Amino acid sequence: MTEDPRTGAARPEHQVRIGQGPRNRRELMVKVLWIGVWLIFLSSPVKDLVSGRHTTGATAGGAIGLAAFVTAYLTLVFRNIGRPWSPRVVVSLLAVLVVLAPLLTYTLGAAWIGLFVYLSVACGATLPVRAAFAAIPAATVAMYLVGLRWHEKPDETLLLVPLIGFAMVGVGQLISTTVELRKARATVAELAANEERLRLARDLHDLLGHSLSLITLKSELAGRMLPGHPEKAAQQVADIEQVSRQALVDVREAVTGYRRPRIAVEIAGTQVALTAAGVTAEVPAEPDLAGVAEEAESALAWALREAVTNVVRHSGADRCAVRLERRQTLDGPVLELSVEDNGSGGSGKGPGNGLTGLTERLEKAGGTLEAGRVKHGFRLVARVPTAPSGDVGSGA
Repeated sequence: MTEDPRTGAARPEHQVRIGQGPRNRRELMVKVLWIGVWLIFLSSPVKDLVSGRHTTGATAGGAIGLAAFVTAYLTLVFRNIGRPWSPRVVVSLLAVLVVLAPLLTYTLGAAWIGLFVYLSVACGATLPVRAAFAAIPAATVAMYLVGLRWHEKPDETLLLVPLIGFAMVGVGQLISTTVELRKARATVAELAANEERLRLARDLHDLLGHSLSLITLKSELAGRMLPGHPEKAAQQVADIEQVSRQALVDVREAVTGYRRPRIAVEIAGTQVALTAAGVTAEVPAEPDLAGVAEEAESALAWALREAVTNVVRHSGADRCAVRLERRQTLDGPVLELSVEDNGSGGSGKGPGNGLTGLTERLEKAGGTLEAGRVKHGFRLVARVPTAPSGDVGSGA
């Protein structure tokens, strides 16, 4: 992770998300380039092959061996990131590297000693920690012994091979931790949703249990009174109507409170959604909602949810900044929500149903919505009125 100089927020590198495979062709190319750039250590074997110092048979054999080595290495390391190979495939590919690295170096010369670097990387990236801690020193010792065959003392490579191997062990542990963190985050989200369902079930039970019991009791009373006391039965029916109407009001309030989004909850969800999508998220802290009506807060929360959904699904952005600020306008004080990304802004065919619905929702709350492309991406601004600062404390 590095720091974005414009926002100061933590910014992931432009490689594929840690612990996950590429989602599109661009991420696939980035991943290929990132792995391929480390093939620079193969320059010495390639120069040795084209130098003409070997016989035709040795040159052909070396070329075939090098091609097999690189194929096995790339297949092993590239595919083992995200969704790993089975242990049997990993061992088979590692066996190819273990055989070819010392064989090619021993038979063709010291220029091939860099193959042990790739052997060490493969061991660190694919083997379990305990096995890697044994295999990497073994690869280092093998490189040293083969180097003696050519009277070579590979001082720098002797240090590089274990260091880069153990570094890959650390990277592997980071990937495993990240994958586990994603699973834990998904579990927490599921538990939160289940808890909210249980809350709604409890609320509906508490609201309807007493009302329905009372309606049942009064219905029975009305049925018994109807033949001889129609006036009293009519009173019981009137009571039933009143209880039913009140129960309906209580259920509507409970469901409305359940469905109404909150800014604080949506901000937390924004951080999770953008991070999971590989987008750098800059989100505000706990918002100050003094003087903001519930309907206005709900409208802003819907606007934030829709904007973040568009960023994740349509924009192709890798950075998104969310800001929530109080401003003074000609129409009075407002709470302004701004969501800006560096993506393409979608299809560009005009506002969709989501933005149209947001505009209508904000207008009902007395607010406004602005959305459109800016110089470096797309920006959505939603505003809702707030009470003047002097009226907040007085309850105006």
